[in-house]
Amino acid sequence: MKTKFMYLSLAVLVILSMSLAACQPAPAATPAPVAAEPAATEAPVAEEPAPVADLMVMTAPDCDYGGLIKEIAALDANTVQFTMCVPDPAFPSKAAFNVFGIQPSEWLESAIPSKEILEKPIGTGAYVVDAWNRGDSLVFKKNENYWGTPAITDTLVFKWSSEGASRLLELQAGTVDGIDNPTPDDFATIEGDDTLALYPREALNIFYVAMTNTFAPFDNVLVRQAVAYAIDRQRIVDTFYTPGSTVASHFTPCAIPNGCVGDEWMAFDADKAKELLTEAGFPDGFDTTIYYRDVVRSYLPEPGSVATDLQAQLAEVGINAEIEVMESGAFIEESNAGRLDGIYLLGWGADYPHITNFLDFHFGKSNPQFGTPIPEVYENLEQAAQLADPAEAEPLYVAANNALREFVPMVPIAHGGSATAFRADVVGAHASPLGNEYFAVMDPGGRDTMVWMQNAEPISLYCADETDGESLRACEQTIEPLLAYEVGGTDVEPSLATSCDPNEDLTVWTCHLREGVQFSDGSALDANDVVMSWGIVWDAAHPLHLGNTGQFQYFSTLWGNLLNAE
Repeated sequence: MKTKFMYLSLAVLVILSMSLAACQPAPAATPAPVAAEPAATEAPVAEEPAPVADLMVMTAPDCDYGGLIKEIAALDANTVQFTMCVPDPAFPSKAAFNVFGIQPSEWLESAIPSKEILEKPIGTGAYVVDAWNRGDSLVFKKNENYWGTPAITDTLVFKWSSEGASRLLELQAGTVDGIDNPTPDDFATIEGDDTLALYPREALNIFYVAMTNTFAPFDNVLVRQAVAYAIDRQRIVDTFYTPGSTVASHFTPCAIPNGCVGDEWMAFDADKAKELLTEAGFPDGFDTTIYYRDVVRSYLPEPGSVATDLQAQLAEVGINAEIEVMESGAFIEESNAGRLDGIYLLGWGADYPHITNFLDFHFGKSNPQFGTPIPEVYENLEQAAQLADPAEAEPLYVAANNALREFVPMVPIAHGGSATAFRADVVGAHASPLGNEYFAVMDPGGRDTMVWMQNAEPISLYCADETDGESLRACEQTIEPLLAYEVGGTDVEPSLATSCDPNEDLTVWTCHLREGVQFSDGSALDANDVVMSWGIVWDAAHPLHLGNTGQFQYFSTLWGNLLNAE
């Protein structure tokens, strides 16, 4: 039975997670697992998987392709081994991320070419997708084959609205049981209503203003530095953010080890901004565009208002910007590919509590989002990612953070405080610092349907190729990875693997699959399903390397270059 632990403080969790990742097997003894197996309890009995006649192995000819993975191999029906090109102490934290969830190999072979995979995942989670009513709702039903603790409610419904006032009205009317991201003005209203409950979410996120250095005038570092000095970040936080929000001194939240080492970001100085623009050859400023999507996020609670305020601030130093609102999916695709030619508003919420999730994802050498990657940043990150001891890695992160400040691919604005809100009778309600609320543990006052309202509709349900929180939260209910994060927290625990054990130098991770697990279609989980689910994303030349956009950004930025990428 799947065990979910109580929330622990982030500091303890991060230390524990890194200790687990760095644990070494004792000589002549069985290596200690990354996460201990929970006490055995009854679970649905599945047929034993048939012997795997052809064990699947995917191997890179060498590590010259630039990725972190050398091989993914099924050793037997219940054992998968990951061989890395370099030590990777963050492997457990990454492997617990839901985008690396497992689906049946047979289903992938049929559903990816037909694109059915985008709307109908087949997983091992507590819920299955019953119906996606585009533009209105996403309906889940309890997974009768679930191996762990069954979902409390028979039905889970996701709805959405981009308007904070609309979400609160639905909650007050009792038509939904919980909502995401109440607006700053609504916190006091919720706290003053004894029929509602507010659950603050720790600010493990970053809102930033970005520029792409392959487009003029942002190919000039002096222009990017001028933009940094031109923005009054404190004014933005004071005006538009909820309690618990802070002005960002660095890109990574300070609660994460090494997140805030190095020099703090430059303070607002309009005169300095004008001086730099003149030095760059723009004494009268220039014209540009501010791009954003009208989707509320914990890191950006009022996107339209912030865009308008930013427009006014930039105008004060001569930068005249038109505002362009983009559709969410198109905005993500264009920004991820580095195709936005102006200034754009984006942000990030932690997927796992490790600095690699912030810095390596955004500023690694395989990410084109900000244009040409910066060697002074990514070379330090590559070295630091191989070190399990935060103290040993600190000088490298100091250098990387200082290089970000010097070259200014973006301007970090705020770590946004946020919350969820629920009807007061919902038992098990919570807000996850990772934004992956888990609804199978919630009892909505004895009602047989749990209704949740978030900020936007999911883009697709093949989350290997998505990065938006609305899609990832939906996948969290249906698809499971090898390891997982505890409900409402950030500690790594077993999921489809009872453990993932490292060798001495952290270059080989051996994951032992939980026996007797069935997918929601009744098929049995085996090691080939794991190799296939990971491998078709890893190998850009695989005929099943197809998704929604085909970018598979999480995989390429967290595990290095894709194999056979052009």
